[in-house]
Amino acid sequence: MVRRSARLAGNTVEEAAPAAKKQKTTAQAVKPKQSTVDAKKESNDVKADTAKNTLEEGDEIPADLELENQDGESVNLLKLAKDAKVLVVFLYPKASTPGCTRQAVGFRDNFEVLTGLGATVVGLSSDSPKTQTNFKLKQKLSYDLLSDPSKKLIGPLGAKKQPNGIVRSDFIFRDGVLKVKRVGISPEKSFTGAVDEVKKLVT
Repeated sequence: MVRRSARLAGNTVEEAAPAAKKQKTTAQAVKPKQSTVDAKKESNDVKADTAKNTLEEGDEIPADLELENQDGESVNLLKLAKDAKVLVVFLYPKASTPGCTRQAVGFRDNFEVLTGLGATVVGLSSDSPKTQTNFKLKQKLSYDLLSDPSKKLIGPLGAKKQPNGIVRSDFIFRDGVLKVKRVGISPEKSFTGAVDEVKKLVT
């Protein structure tokens, strides 16, 4: 009887051990799942914050946003846009590089067409005012170039490329409100498309 009882007791211990092991495994399986949910929530929070700080079509330029032009003069973007009625801002990654030169020259060659439609044109990059001056003089550009080294406007426009770059883009404002947003385009599509978009806005 003692042996049988001992054997039964042993079986009880052995049967209990897998159950405990199973319970532990189940607990471990739940923990990573919870971690994944938290990570997904954090990712969504970051995306929501980014979207909230990005200018989209229908948004107005922040009233306190100011940048320097090639002459080191401070320019209030909202005032410039409202005074211009229609403002075309084209972004280029780096002054005097081949693609950026084609883009800038394209806007230069279409400058009279755009101004004839009542639009004002400015170029924008993170280059210094001095670099912008050299670019403007060398290519005989008819419009101002704005300097945004801290990406105060480039970032909100959604054209900041990590870690320090800029996505070639153009934006058209009417009375200070963003009407056309085109991020990630070729130099040629930038100036030809801008002409077409301005025509749509003013006709």
